[in-house]
Amino acid sequence: MCARIMFISKFSKLGAHAVKSLLKAPTAPTSRTLNVPLTQSCKIRPPMHERFCTTAAAEKNLEKDDKDTEKISVTFVDKDGEEKQIKVPVGMSMLEAAHENDIDLEGACEGSLACSTCHVIVMDVEQYNKLEDPTDEENDMLDLAFGLTETSRLGCQIIAKPEIDGIRLAIPAATRNFAVDGFKPKPH
Repeated sequence: MCARIMFISKFSKLGAHAVKSLLKAPTAPTSRTLNVPLTQSCKIRPPMHERFCTTAAAEKNLEKDDKDTEKISVTFVDKDGEEKQIKVPVGMSMLEAAHENDIDLEGACEGSLACSTCHVIVMDVEQYNKLEDPTDEENDMLDLAFGLTETSRLGCQIIAKPEIDGIRLAIPAATRNFAVDGFKPKPH
């Protein structure tokens, strides 16, 4: 018992020593003294303290992601024949891309493979052949889709990758939403 107390005591002293040394280290003025937002105060701190500032790290990651993320070109063709070309980050599903760009692709189950409302038609057979084969679950849902074709897929299952750059996707004129006819959910 006495050995444990001594160990804890020494451990506490070591922790106190570390805190004191951090307090003695030179620091930049805080955001209160500068009257600037927290993100700016993090940027003026010395680099050794920046690792403790989550805001600065998050900003750096966002800037890096915007520059480093490879994007492909995707064209959606709506039921009226109007085309909308967008840039989609590699790894994102066509359903997510459509929702982010205000394209009228329903996706009632939010990509959980429980409906066929994100049904799209790949307009080029060569592009269709570059996609991974549909799973049995996707084929089961496609059987419920309105206007099924040989190149039909679910938008939630088409993932952007460099090989399909330039893909053209037609959105069928209607969907079969069994929950509420005509209801179009808003993505979260």
